[in-house]
Amino acid sequence: MSPSPLLRAYIDALPSGRALDVATGTGRNALALAENGHDVDAIDISEEALERARENERERNRKRERGNRSERSEDGPLAIEWIRADIDEYDFPESTYAAVNVSYYHGLDRLADIKQALSPGGMLLYEHHLRSAEAIESGPSTDRFRFGSNELLGACLDLTILRYEERTTERDGRTGTRVFLAARRSGGPAQTYPREPAPIE
Repeated sequence: MSPSPLLRAYIDALPSGRALDVATGTGRNALALAENGHDVDAIDISEEALERARENERERNRKRERGNRSERSEDGPLAIEWIRADIDEYDFPESTYAAVNVSYYHGLDRLADIKQALSPGGMLLYEHHLRSAEAIESGPSTDRFRFGSNELLGACLDLTILRYEERTTERDGRTGTRVFLAARRSGGPAQTYPREPAPIE
């Protein structure tokens, strides 16, 4: 159960500190963030998905414990708080998270609050489906839950854009169109930038 392509590409560039995984589902991205050393809050509305996420965490911790016994490592259990909540109504805490990951949640009306949840210098990773003029085989069945071209970019211009891509993808034999955004809560004409990350696959 690997994390999203965008998170895989940027996980080593994320600042240390608490992380938030929005619409966590079965927890693949929350688990990756926790294994990267972050304390994680993971939010989803589905109790069934969160129970699967908790079981995935338990299994991952069992594997870590077995590995720790053989390697004499001092790594403890993963630090994830699974939060059942409706993201459309959730009260995001301000200036709290060094990293926020959003995978396949269409919520521009909550984006301002999600961005405010970033601590200064915190990074936002956002991956979602796009509308397409061509036939596609994956993602939502209607354009209502897809972003239009440059829609996510325009909504994040108050952040420092580190990467923005809109492209066709092939996954599991199905064609889709996706947007990938990496941005940081910072400002000013001269900033620091992460080294070129791994490609998004």
